Amino acid sequence: MSHGELPHLISTYGYWVVIGIVGLESMGIPVPGETTLIAASLYAGTTHHLNIWFVIAAAAAGAILGDNIGFWVGREVGYRLLLRYGRYVRLNERRIKLGQYLFQRHGGKVVFFGRFVAVLRALAAFLAGANRMNWPRFLVFNAGGGILWATLYGVGAYYLGQTVEHLAKPIGIAVGVIAAIVILVSLVLLRRHEAQLEDEAERALPGPLRPPRVK
Repeated sequence: MSHGELPHLISTYGYWVVIGIVGLESMGIPVPGETTLIAASLYAGTTHHLNIWFVIAAAAAGAILGDNIGFWVGREVGYRLLLRYGRYVRLNERRIKLGQYLFQRHGGKVVFFGRFVAVLRALAAFLAGANRMNWPRFLVFNAGGGILWATLYGVGAYYLGQTVEHLAKPIGIAVGVIAAIVILVSLVLLRRHEAQLEDEAERALPGPLRPPRVK
């Protein structure tokens, strides 16, 4: 999808385009969800054919719905794949438990702040599901991040107009760089204390791992 097609789609289908594209991106499909939110907010601000608060609500709804689908896919499919094939990429049971343990402790931050980082926006929900994060907790942080993200970008584009497009890219790059540094530092710390954390994970999650029950 080219950016040139977005204005036509937004003018024709309105809020449904925002829900659909943001939802697809949140499921992990590489479509321009954030760009769609900004374009729809600009359209609302310049033409007043759309209500900005409905645009924000549509983006938040798409984010929450898409993330929950991504979470379910990760929980039901991704987790099974980890159990069956993880050993081929050096993910034994202790390391899978470690991932679950870390998401128990820090998954809320990953889900909430991941909404503002391009790559994590598409992957955080799947990773949370695959690592068996508690769903009610996931839903709270997911909804909070989705609503805040939609509001900040929607209101910003509505009131700042084209200026927000020039601001969004460098801000997005800066946030991405910060996220990359945080992830790198976390990986170094994880590597240094991996055995200790694996022991903690084993105590927190005793017994063998089991795939989800077939319903």
